Amino acid sequence: MQLIDGKATAAKIREEIAQEVKKIKSAGGKTPHLAAILVGHDGGSETYVANKVKACEQVGFESTLIRFENDVTEEELLKSVEKLNNDPDIDGFIVQLPLPKHISEDKVTEAIDYRKDVDGFHPVNVGRMSLGLPGFLSATPSGIVELLRRYEIETRGKHCVILGRSNIVGKPAATLMMRKGYPGDCTVTVCHSRTPNIKEICLQADIIIAALGVPEFLKGDMVKEGAVVIDVGTTRVPSDKTKSGFKLTGDVAFDEVAPKCSYITPVPGGVGPMTIASLLKNTLLAGKKEVYSIEK
Repeated sequence: MQLIDGKATAAKIREEIAQEVKKIKSAGGKTPHLAAILVGHDGGSETYVANKVKACEQVGFESTLIRFENDVTEEELLKSVEKLNNDPDIDGFIVQLPLPKHISEDKVTEAIDYRKDVDGFHPVNVGRMSLGLPGFLSATPSGIVELLRRYEIETRGKHCVILGRSNIVGKPAATLMMRKGYPGDCTVTVCHSRTPNIKEICLQADIIIAALGVPEFLKGDMVKEGAVVIDVGTTRVPSDKTKSGFKLTGDVAFDEVAPKCSYITPVPGGVGPMTIASLLKNTLLAGKKEVYSIEK
């Protein structure tokens, strides 16, 4: 069993991006600029955004954080999105999810200029990914694929089972794993809460991507010998062994599953760091105008 070290891989990607930013600056080019909109004070969102801002500093990007309270109106938020769309200095931006219930996440996502949508959530980017055209890839699925590539894990002709059908992870991961080329060329099965016989399906899998958000859902008796397991889950569960009183737990019962695997990601330190690394890669592409030209 080999542990897939997302933390170390993400650090290497940040180093590569930092070197490229240095070259851009030394040639007199524009420093990539990422903006983030954060609504309210959700603990998880605060942590994610703080980590993204810190990562920008590490690679030499400029970053801007725009904060709103929970009572911000949808109209005010959409105006802020429009302002960022029209700001030539902003190369890419994200609106941190989830948003308060009185604001339509779909409406906000669609309002973002797809050429600055470095989260890869806009319908144009999702559609282009589905067609195999250039676009910004969703950060977490992109991070998963990058881990498979860097660890040279064979995917061609393999059976990949994805647990979860979310728009953020499950669906785009399925699209990337079945695309032509490497990593890809898999036969993909997507399982969800209405899927019968999940255990039997998982036992057929060469690669399992667990993205249900259910702590320790995937047990040892659901995995065949030699399988590759990618754990996307990060749920806070109570713990008397940590100062904070909780620990991050994945969707995989690690102690049971790991001995049967050829490769497995830990939680934390697996997919999580790669998500931010992918966001930085998208921002670099946006800054270099390598995917879309911002000029209208």
